[in-house]
Amino acid sequence: MTEEVREMGRNKVGVLIFGRKRPGFDQEWSAAIREGCRKTLAGLGFTCVGADGVVLDHESVVAALDAIKREGCSALIVIQPSLADGQFALTVSQRWQDPVVLWATPERPGDGKVSSCSLVGQHLWASIFRQAGRGFELVYGAAEEVGDELRRAVTLASVVKRLRNAKVGLIGGHAPGFIDLAADPFLIRKTFGLEFQALSLPQFIERVRAVPEGEVKADLERVRALGLGRTEDRAAVGDDALAMNSRYYLSLKDVMAEMSLEALALQCWPDLGNLLGEWPYFAVSRLTGEGEAVSIEGDVDGAIGGLVGKLAGIGPGFLTDWLEHDAETIFFWHPGMAPLDMCEAVGGDDGPTVGGHFNGARPLVVDGRLRIGSAVTISRVWRCDGRYHAMAFEAQAVAPRRQVTGNSLLVEVDGGGVRARFDGLLHAGLPHHVTVHFGRHSEMFRRLARLVGADWH
Repeated sequence: MTEEVREMGRNKVGVLIFGRKRPGFDQEWSAAIREGCRKTLAGLGFTCVGADGVVLDHESVVAALDAIKREGCSALIVIQPSLADGQFALTVSQRWQDPVVLWATPERPGDGKVSSCSLVGQHLWASIFRQAGRGFELVYGAAEEVGDELRRAVTLASVVKRLRNAKVGLIGGHAPGFIDLAADPFLIRKTFGLEFQALSLPQFIERVRAVPEGEVKADLERVRALGLGRTEDRAAVGDDALAMNSRYYLSLKDVMAEMSLEALALQCWPDLGNLLGEWPYFAVSRLTGEGEAVSIEGDVDGAIGGLVGKLAGIGPGFLTDWLEHDAETIFFWHPGMAPLDMCEAVGGDDGPTVGGHFNGARPLVVDGRLRIGSAVTISRVWRCDGRYHAMAFEAQAVAPRRQVTGNSLLVEVDGGGVRARFDGLLHAGLPHHVTVHFGRHSEMFRRLARLVGADWH
């Protein structure tokens, strides 16, 4: 588990621990469970609201939820040390609009009477939530056993909550002919809760031209500090080319800040290259390396996928074409906008350099393969047939068989079967971009798809 995911698990969370007004079950065991749960939550680094008490009835549940909402908690955990009234599931779902983490705890070890029915209670609540169309994650186990599972559930619930309060922008439209990347603002809102905002490409071009020279000069110093070399046998990369990409970089940052965007798709060609003489790919590489969810070619769903990665703590990833494959491997490639931290080390034999685009040598792109030797996850969200779909699978990054400019990665897919997988995804409408993340995260993407109601492949 990455440090980013661990940090995500330290968000402020609301906790409802149900007690009982009437005698019943093993209340000594319930008290021990409550104490163990509190210690686990504290040990995971959560800042908890409500964990220090118990809720017993409608009034105490409502009061606790009001306090949790006032504190701006990013997730809600419900614990039933003893079976609680299923009616409270509807009370919670009415007042908490985002997914809920249901933590079921075990029975007392040994023979004797049933001690708690905690799993039965959470099963009851899960069924109610599902039939009411509300998302949830279930965690089951003793306090000392469920740390990673609990952290993941809180992360997923938090991602969905943050998506529902975020905004994605599109500068221009999708690249000419890339109709599979067309965005549906109403379906985006219905599925993810995201606000979509269309932005003018001509106004962005004017913004790029108007960046003050002092800001460009200051950014050029930051670029030089990166220590990137120049790609040999490509178009000359001088200060003018670097300065234009600084203008792109600063303008994209300004647009995102000014419009309160957490994700952004940019129509890069043909207009930017034709009117400003340069591609913005190095600028996009820098932004995604800094954790911003920015996509090219007007791929809004690609930007949403990057935002999911950002919010989940695994980074926005590398948006790429599926260039070629055989039965067991896939070769991914895009023209030169991979995050620098996903490439080999700067200055090394295979480290990234900056140069001209492969098609016409116009600057400015990042040349260099992605790091090998790590597990990777390939994912995508997309719309087809009036609803959203999602997929993810895992692979291993291996040494390439061919050398190309731009950014590339060869992977060996876990379990092989690439041709059948590709065929199935095509018939589900998969667009021609996918996203690569380092690490094994397919289960996280599967659970997230379930929470937002996307069809899983």
